[in-house]
Amino acid sequence: MPPLPHITVATVIERDGRFLMVKEKSNGLIVYNQPAGHLEENESLIAAAKRETLEETAWRVEISDLLGIYQYTSPENGISYVRHCFIADAIQQISNSELDADIIEAQWLSLGELQAHSAEMRSPLVLKVIADYLRGQRFPLSLLSDPDF
Repeated sequence: MPPLPHITVATVIERDGRFLMVKEKSNGLIVYNQPAGHLEENESLIAAAKRETLEETAWRVEISDLLGIYQYTSPENGISYVRHCFIADAIQQISNSELDADIIEAQWLSLGELQAHSAEMRSPLVLKVIADYLRGQRFPLSLLSDPDF
């Protein structure tokens, strides 16, 4: 029986034409990703997106919209990931906050800078969700049955 899909969250945060991204270590490589991570037990999707963003970037965010739900099977490990991607607004940067162990740094990058690093994306979803965001794709949070909404 194949393994169950991993439920993950990610946030797209844009400010002044730049996107809040993380530069991180993954499987021995240095890659770029949105702030993202796994849903924890008894946690809502929105709470997970806020938590992961804070842990990986030291930014508190407010979730405004659902960007989409994406599925990706990693060719490296065969795991299928179901990514719930949210649009968020950066509210406050927390000074002296320690980032998750695999995070090298959080960076605000332009679309051009991201495209220049396209070969270093953690997965094809990283640029896909930004393209969807730039196309204006948005869904109301009311689509979710989420206790935090």
